Formats: sequence, structure tokens, C-alpha cells
Amino acid sequence: MVFIPTFFFVSVTPGMCMTLALSLGMTVGVRRTLWMMVGELVGVGLVACLAVVGVAAVMLQYPQLFQLLKYGGGLYLAWLGIQLWRSRGKLALSPVDAGPRHIPIRSLISQGFITAIANPKGWAFFIALLPPFIDNQSPLTGQLLMLVSIILSLEFICLLLYASGGRTLSRVLLQKGKVKLMNRIAGSLMLGVALWLAVG
Repeated sequence: MVFIPTFFFVSVTPGMCMTLALSLGMTVGVRRTLWMMVGELVGVGLVACLAVVGVAAVMLQYPQLFQLLKYGGGLYLAWLGIQLWRSRGKLALSPVDAGPRHIPIRSLISQGFITAIANPKGWAFFIALLPPFIDNQSPLTGQLLMLVSIILSLEFICLLLYASGGRTLSRVLLQKGKVKLMNRIAGSLMLGVALWLAVG
């Protein structure tokens, strides 16, 4: 009962994954953003499981293991953000065709996965939060399954809220003919996630 509100509060607060969901909700719509959520939820589930079994502690002791994912993922998201700022690329909307843009499913899934696993703060959070809720006297598998199910359910709800908010914001801006402004807002959010990955 304590774990659910605690994790929901942490999950619903703005972070890299929520910002990415908001940005993609604006540019590709909620349905396409669901593919990013698949990758993000797989990444979050993996990090949670590894935190419980202790691998995350090793990863935090050797932060260089994060560097390739952090900077590679950050550079890719920064490139997408710059493209949006310039109203170019697959994510950008144009005044002529202001509908959701097409991005390959594989790209959306990888964006979510990389953002989830390349965040050292996420690893640290799971290491700090999950162990107190594990009973060493009971089988680990059942406990882990229940905790991860709760985590992924709450995370999905929050991602959906952010993506829906982004889609609503894009409709308001499109009705007012502010397509370039919307591209720049989405680009700024994407650049923010990239910076977050680089300095986090």
C-alpha cells in the first residue's frame, strides 16, 4: 500500500521518459507513441529486475558502462530535436500536412528503451526503492513479478497521460496556425531529454 502511491508520485513527475512521451504525443500522436512506450516499459522492467538481483549496484560502480548508451542515445535525440526546431525531418509538422508524422516502429521502440536504461538516476532510484519491499524470507520470483507489474502499470498510465497532453497541446497550436511554434516546443523537449541523458 505504501509502494503504490510512492511509485506513482515518482513516475508522474516530469522526467526523461515523460518528456519524451509528451514530445512524441505532440508530433506523432498517442497511438504511434504507444510503440515508444513499449520500449520504455521493457527498459524500466529490465532495470527494476536487475536492481533487485544486484546487477544495478555493479553498473553504478562502473559508470563507464552507461557512457555509450547515454551519449549515443543523447546524440540521436538531440539530432531529432534540431530537426524539429528547423521544421524538418520525419517528426516535424508542416502547415500543409499537419497530421501525425510516420516514424518507423523500430525507431520509436529503441528511443523508449534507450531513454529508460541509459538514465543512471533511474537505476539509483530502483536500487534505493525496491530492496526495502523485498522479503528475503519469501520466494523472490513472485515478489519481483508483483512489484514489476505494479511499476509497469503505473508507468504506462503516466506515459499515456503525458502523450495525451502533448496531443491536446498540438491540436490547440494547430488550430491557431502555430505549426512552427509546435515544432519548436517539441524540439526543445527532445533537446531537453538529450541534455538530461548527457549530464544525468
